[in-house]
Amino acid sequence: MKLSEQSLSIIESAIQKAVAKYTCNCEQTAVTDIHLQPDQTSGQLNVYNDDDEELANVMIEEWATYDGDDFLENVEPSLRSILCRMKEAGDFEKITILKPYSFVLVDEEKETVAELLLIDDDTILVNDELLKGLDKELDDFLKELLEK
Repeated sequence: MKLSEQSLSIIESAIQKAVAKYTCNCEQTAVTDIHLQPDQTSGQLNVYNDDDEELANVMIEEWATYDGDDFLENVEPSLRSILCRMKEAGDFEKITILKPYSFVLVDEEKETVAELLLIDDDTILVNDELLKGLDKELDDFLKELLEK
């Protein structure tokens, strides 16, 4: 699903509004993740913290008109791209959430579908493709070591 620039901008503004609640010039830190919950039926994007407190809510018209069965799979790359762009722009540097924290895609039951972006001082997990095949590679490596 290709979103318009306007929709991408609306989503980015909602995320900025949500994380702004965790921006201050103080030593206080929160322990939470940020949950993004898109709804295909209404077109709403709700942003929550771990306590189910709503941080932002916007309407994305293209989502409401999408009628495929793979909605969350189509929304995930757009959200991940927006978050990565925001991170590169430094939008998350002044946030007082204790690291590591994640931006997480959740379904209507608030069950985790995907980790979109992990924010840590020295680790960024932005793509599950990095870990695919790792088990096989480690098994092959161990087998080779044991045979010698």
